[in-house]
Amino acid sequence: MGGSRGPGSPVTPLLVACALGIEQVALRSGRGAPGPVRVLRTGMGPRAAEAAVARLLAPGGVPDAAVIASGFCAGLAPGMHPGDLVVAEETRDADGTTPCTGTGVLVAALTRALPGRRIHTGPLTGSDHVVRGPERAELRASGAIAVDMESAATLRTALCNGPRPVAAVRVVVDAPEHELVRIGTVRGGISAFRVLRAVLPAFCEWHRSLLLPRR
Repeated sequence: MGGSRGPGSPVTPLLVACALGIEQVALRSGRGAPGPVRVLRTGMGPRAAEAAVARLLAPGGVPDAAVIASGFCAGLAPGMHPGDLVVAEETRDADGTTPCTGTGVLVAALTRALPGRRIHTGPLTGSDHVVRGPERAELRASGAIAVDMESAATLRTALCNGPRPVAAVRVVVDAPEHELVRIGTVRGGISAFRVLRAVLPAFCEWHRSLLLPRR
């Protein structure tokens, strides 16, 4: 997915990485976004995310791109509901912690794009498998507010390929009181899909703001 470079459009491209085809469909079918945007489907799991992101950030791809990891996640905090947004302050996994860039800017942009939608901020943790039941409580006890399989690997790989802004924004598709069996077959999955369709303009606002000269 791309766009023409009009006056004031960022020269540095924006790469939005997601794992699943349904996530890519949602991101691509949302409202149009100005500037060069690439939506990459990495495949499921941290190793697939690492490989796909590394390939695209290599010479001949988009080596200077800002990177956002996006898609669905499992909420860990009580009171979360499908369709809530998670904006990571940092991503975590067994290989370490990656601070995110411009979390406050993203929250403000998403608030404008999705008025009334609940937004949670905090650590987003990674897993190499789908997390259910008691394991969620263990991750919550570590301070994480949500879990997914690709964000931590995506951002770590992005920074291993050079300094750049990185962020992670996920839509809660299931939560402790609302466990999802299959994406898209229940109301929670449909709600999350609709929210994911609306996030791209906010991502582009974040992208533009980080490229503006600082005074």
